[in-house]
Amino acid sequence: MNSSPVDASASVLLPTYARAPVAFVRGQGAWAETESGQRYLDFGAGIAVNALGHAHPHLVAALTEQASRIWHTSNLYTMPDGEKLARRLCEATFAARVFFTNSGAEANECAIKMARKHHAAKGEPERFRIITFEGAFHGRTLATIAAGGQQKYIDGFGPKVDGFDQVAFGDHDALKAAITPETAGIMIEPIQGEGGLRSVPFQCLRGLRELCDERGLMLIFDEIQTGVGRTGKFFAHEFCGVTPDIMSIAKGIGGGFPMGACLATEDAAAGMTLGSHGTTFGGNPLAMAVGNAVLDIVLAEGFIAHVARMGLRLRQSLAELKDRHPEVIEEIRGEGLMLGLKLRTPNTDFVAEARAQGLLVVAAGDNVVRLLPPLIIGDAEVAEAVARLGGAARAVEAALARPAAE
Repeated sequence: MNSSPVDASASVLLPTYARAPVAFVRGQGAWAETESGQRYLDFGAGIAVNALGHAHPHLVAALTEQASRIWHTSNLYTMPDGEKLARRLCEATFAARVFFTNSGAEANECAIKMARKHHAAKGEPERFRIITFEGAFHGRTLATIAAGGQQKYIDGFGPKVDGFDQVAFGDHDALKAAITPETAGIMIEPIQGEGGLRSVPFQCLRGLRELCDERGLMLIFDEIQTGVGRTGKFFAHEFCGVTPDIMSIAKGIGGGFPMGACLATEDAAAGMTLGSHGTTFGGNPLAMAVGNAVLDIVLAEGFIAHVARMGLRLRQSLAELKDRHPEVIEEIRGEGLMLGLKLRTPNTDFVAEARAQGLLVVAAGDNVVRLLPPLIIGDAEVAEAVARLGGAARAVEAALARPAAE
């Protein structure tokens, strides 16, 4: 057996991430801790994944109990907890059908396939193209990088997967011009996450619904990052009073356990018949136990209202922070506890300075820093985070002033 020499001191992981030089071994609530005991206030939540924070007792109990029973059986057999979770999601949303996946990218793959199959089942297989928007991020598979359209993710992976037509964010004329007899649907994030916390105006989402109804298109909402209470609504599209035909979700629904789902109306899902789609691990008993436990908390009376209150409190505090540091912070973006700081200085520098202050935040496109705290935070965590953000802003200002003083 041939093997290449490996430097024992170097990582053998693919070097596709510029990982920060910090490793976490435990967490509690909104705090993450290293082996040495250094604590960080986690306002990244694993990129909006740890919706209920670290080691939430209800999630730990659900996962531990299920792990002691059975882990995996596959979708060859009935899974009662999966049926239960699917029904709860349908009862709380527009949907009538659910398909469980392991990730957001897989949920989007299912959504894309479903939109195409909807038209094929109606005798229109030529309608397979999906319109998407510049700045979008829909995943890292070959199809979803094509859907997202960002060249930095596409380069080097061969020809771009056909079937996606991108238009400029907010360009209504370009959108209408992009619709052809081959168009199957329109796919959009109500708030772009990776794209820089850019919110789609409510009237635009309503306009998309009307346009899809007029042209017989599937409207797909990617709520992978915006969903499960993150914005102060169960799903972000609830703000504008319209519903999609198909919706992809992930991140928060697993509370840290890998899972996603594709939700759809009965009509949209009608083409997805026996054998048309599948997954080995999707909907496994461990994921379903955790997903149900997440909904126990998120759908409890008053929880989402709490998220909205904390989001408003955080946003008001960030506005004051912006006023104190106008040379660093240009704009506050987002909804609920999915907020962003549009910066005048490099966001990577700010992320590093925040980490030096013991605060974890996440960079995004358009030179934005994302604040995605666990939905369980209270006034104390908001105040502490803003104080540490202030420390980061002052450090950035000091770095700006340093060359002029030398």
